[in-house]
Amino acid sequence: MLPTANQLKKKKDFERVFKKGKGVKEDFLYLKVAPNDLKVSRFGFVTSKKFSANATARNKTKRRLRELVKANLPDIKKGIDAVIVAMPGLKINDFWELEPLIQSLCKKAGIINIKDRS
Repeated sequence: MLPTANQLKKKKDFERVFKKGKGVKEDFLYLKVAPNDLKVSRFGFVTSKKFSANATARNKTKRRLRELVKANLPDIKKGIDAVIVAMPGLKINDFWELEPLIQSLCKKAGIINIKDRS
């Protein structure tokens, strides 16, 4: 579970990110990023009914995205609000297929410093 301090929850915060943030796209994921005045980075996740009519699939996808962001949190810059949108067409057979996709998305947006973990 993503720590509460790193969760974007309020509607006004989501709206601010969508209005003022810059966006990048990678495969079927879209990331909007906006600066905040906090010492932590916060993340929100969106999966609409267009993504899947099945609520279980939408929630499972959000849980997977949260875990991957949590794993990469130490490498992510502080002081940003970000919303990750899963778009229709994202098919996940394996949980770990998403990790390089998330890292690539964050790298494109310039919010992550990938370190060699070998």
